[in-house]
Amino acid sequence: MENSQLQTNLKFVDLLNQWNPFQLEEGSYDTEIADTIQAIHELNHPASLAEKIQSIYEFSFEQIIPIDSCLEMAEKLLSIKNNDSCTI
Repeated sequence: MENSQLQTNLKFVDLLNQWNPFQLEEGSYDTEIADTIQAIHELNHPASLAEKIQSIYEFSFEQIIPIDSCLEMAEKLLSIKNNDSCTI
């Protein structure tokens, strides 16, 4: 993995750790964060990514995060993805 992609992925990790939708202790979302990062690289539409994020966390925690919260996070994540991909 090239350095710029690694840096982008670390930004995703930081943002997702800060989100903490279920108010759990740090490190409780490692699997979900990894799955979400994979989805970020596969999806480019905020609504699609929001649905994927919602399903990832619902599968693990058997709780539903409101789609508005997921959409807000998806927009932030895609903004990072799009801004970092434009840099040389």
